[in-house]
Amino acid sequence: MALLEEFESQGNVLFKNRSYLPLLLFPPSILSIWQSCQHHPYYYHNGYFEFLLICCFVVGLLGLSFRIYTVGYANKNTSGRNTHGQVADALNTEGFYSVVRHPLYLGNFLMWLSIAFLSMNFYFIVAFILAFWLYYERIMFAEEQYLRNKFREKFTSWANNKPAFIPTIKGWQKPTADFNWKKLFRNEKNGLFALFLIFWLFKVMITFFETGSYRFSIHWIEIGTILSGIMYFILKFFKTYSNLLETN
Repeated sequence: MALLEEFESQGNVLFKNRSYLPLLLFPPSILSIWQSCQHHPYYYHNGYFEFLLICCFVVGLLGLSFRIYTVGYANKNTSGRNTHGQVADALNTEGFYSVVRHPLYLGNFLMWLSIAFLSMNFYFIVAFILAFWLYYERIMFAEEQYLRNKFREKFTSWANNKPAFIPTIKGWQKPTADFNWKKLFRNEKNGLFALFLIFWLFKVMITFFETGSYRFSIHWIEIGTILSGIMYFILKFFKTYSNLLETN
């Protein structure tokens, strides 16, 4: 199989499993945190740990904001979370798509990077960046092959002037469509909850590695996890049992 077809085939497989394969990062991240607790315990002490949590969470929120803005202004049947195959009824060229070709994956990168930063392990952070690059490079290649075959000259004209991953500082085009709140709540209902939940789990692990125990506390991580979890299950209920989040 030629590299062109091989990359596209690999990308399509990774695309269908892109929601689950990043979970493979959890075992090495736990090991990295344990090593940091053993060899550099001051990373997680008192005010410094709180500062680390806030800084990392801000990075994660920045990534989530990229996804929220992108999904809210994206065309129908685009920029979704489907795992069955490539779908695009139209070519997105406005909003973040006017400055970068893959804003959703940039958002994903920042969200996962915020978690990697919690390890305070330079080698793990570098390994994560390289793994993300290799993983999503195939997915982006497969997506662009699909868009190129479907939209042809329109895709080529747009893609030739837009970087793949690092946004350009010029060429911004304000979205002409209204922000689609229903699509946002339908597709991104788990984003904030997932971010809080993962940060809470890592906080539990770090506390356990440091002290040998964990007690629930009235902390913004715990509170955010509970509130965002309630919001997630409410939206999940409406999506499953009503048409309130359906769009025309």
